[in-house]
Amino acid sequence: MRCTIALLVWLASTALARGAEADRPAHIASAMAPIMANLRTAASYARTGNIALAQIETDEAVVRWKQLAPNESGALPAEQAEWPGFLDRGQQRLTAATGALERGDTVAAGRELLALRQAVHVLRRHNGLYDLGDCIFEIAPAMEALRVAAVRYGEQPAPANAEETVSAAGAFRDRLVRCNEWANSEIAAQGEFRRLIDGAIASSSEIAHAAMVGDGPLVHRYLIELQSFAQLLDFRYG
Repeated sequence: MRCTIALLVWLASTALARGAEADRPAHIASAMAPIMANLRTAASYARTGNIALAQIETDEAVVRWKQLAPNESGALPAEQAEWPGFLDRGQQRLTAATGALERGDTVAAGRELLALRQAVHVLRRHNGLYDLGDCIFEIAPAMEALRVAAVRYGEQPAPANAEETVSAAGAFRDRLVRCNEWANSEIAAQGEFRRLIDGAIASSSEIAHAAMVGDGPLVHRYLIELQSFAQLLDFRYG
């Protein structure tokens, strides 16, 4: 009887341990939330030349990243053998970003921080942890496409370039609407979020209208406004 009980206890503990290991990817991806906050804040500071403040954020990110490493008593199973490599690559990017900031190279630092954020974003999606922050992060390519189209239109306001700007503005607006739908009730009710998301949605419609009527200066003005909205959304909710 005692042997049976001992066996059942051992099987239960083994199952729990395996369950914990199986949940490790999701746990790590979830635990990266404060690190992501450090990364986007550091990127924002680097973009505006505030190197000292960016370094504070990257230093905090380095400390938190090291805490994600599996301890010696909890080795990852074979099917998750890529995790140490992922964590090592992340550490290398953080080190590279830190070194770039020390040299005053904010462009290189921003590039490394963006690459790491992209890797974590992919990780979160793979583990079913998609949320508002991930949606906001994904608007960057749409914003860049709109920027390129609007600049091209400003340089040559031809009908084809106007159509490209209208199309890019529509795609960007669709992304914003999708993110608005991802916001939980608490965030959706925040005045700051409403000003940013509603303002960006409205301006994306306005830039398309400006392109259609051939108002190049107005297209340029709305482009600057939209870039500010995108950066603020990323800084606050990305």
